Amino acid sequence: MHLWSQEVQTRLDAVRPLADRMRPRRLADVAGQDHLTGLDGMLPRMLAGGSLRSLILWGPPGTGKTTLAEVVAAETGQPFTAANAATIGVKDIRQVIQTSRDRIGAGGLATVLFLDEIHRFSKSQQDVLLGDVERGIVTLIGATTENPYYTVNDALISRSTLLQLQPLEPAAITTLLQRAAHEDEVLSGVEISETAIEVIADGCEGDARRALSALEVASYLQQDLSSPIDEVVAKEAIGPRGRRFDRQGDEHYDTASALIKCIRASDADAAIHWLAVMLEAGEDPRFICRRLAILASEDVGLASPQALQLAASAWQIVERIGLPEAELTLSNLVLYLATCPKSNAAARAIWDARAAVRALPGIEVPLHLRSGHTRGAKELGYGADYIYAHDDPKAAAAMNNINPGSEPPVYYTPGDAGFEATIRQRQDRASDDG
Repeated sequence: MHLWSQEVQTRLDAVRPLADRMRPRRLADVAGQDHLTGLDGMLPRMLAGGSLRSLILWGPPGTGKTTLAEVVAAETGQPFTAANAATIGVKDIRQVIQTSRDRIGAGGLATVLFLDEIHRFSKSQQDVLLGDVERGIVTLIGATTENPYYTVNDALISRSTLLQLQPLEPAAITTLLQRAAHEDEVLSGVEISETAIEVIADGCEGDARRALSALEVASYLQQDLSSPIDEVVAKEAIGPRGRRFDRQGDEHYDTASALIKCIRASDADAAIHWLAVMLEAGEDPRFICRRLAILASEDVGLASPQALQLAASAWQIVERIGLPEAELTLSNLVLYLATCPKSNAAARAIWDARAAVRALPGIEVPLHLRSGHTRGAKELGYGADYIYAHDDPKAAAAMNNINPGSEPPVYYTPGDAGFEATIRQRQDRASDDG
């Protein structure tokens, strides 16, 4: 051993971030994922069975994906190789697989290959792993913040066990902060008030890494080392609350879905809440306009014909003036859509009509609707039985313009809300007149 090896290690530990220094070394010390790591959790039972199959760990940042991978590998005694999927190449993967194969052949254990951000793996890289993962030559543990059902090959998922991690509850964050304040040698037993811990636990949004980083920053900001870190320093360290939001990820679509569903349910306050969440997260207002325009067509429809006009106008205004002023335009539109009458009758009409058309063996335009100006039209009887509606509205309304000789389908049935009630009355009168 080098004479100064302990001193060197101490210096190396000193530059490691607190979140890395406090990383658990045993499964029992992992906080906040009891459904996976508790006594009845899947991981302890899997390890007790003596075999570890490949895993896909899916969850937000700071929930312990890397920690679980390292702890699981350590408890099985398997060699551990970690890489980021965005930087590792096929050549490197093949080398890890070959090393693991040689070790198994010599009587050793398979390598645990941990790939962070596995959603960034290309299809060719994923394909390289398939056969050896299936044969157990290498044990894959992939970590991702994205929905693996969209970002990881089905073949690789089928060869792995998918485990979903949840954002840590404030109680779990509090435990981690207290442990770090008392056990970390670099912090030298720094004291932190209960109020300050609450501020960090609440402000980190379930991200343990962010919470521990904030505690470390707070220890640097604390001027009076003789007094505990207070609420003011904690707020400064954690920084402004910023909703975690990836425009390409699930949360992007989940939040948009929440906005649409609350408008559909006529819950104006909830709709404004989710609009605010999207704006605070930096969502593109043009994306919001596009979704609201679709909603105006699908969920409001002819119950309030002005809705689609307002959506189009709002989109144009947002394009021209942008944020922050365009938040007022979006607020007006969301509130109008949430509080106006709703009907999906127009949407169902086109959905049902297209489904019916797809089911037909062939489409023929009835003779009376065909153009009478084409060559041979008169001889073929094109347009002969057509009734000009302005000459005889009743007779024109009685024509079968879809499938003469059969009962015509009914696609559009207006509801009783808003302007559609007027449409229904018109249809009823026309039917009575007929």
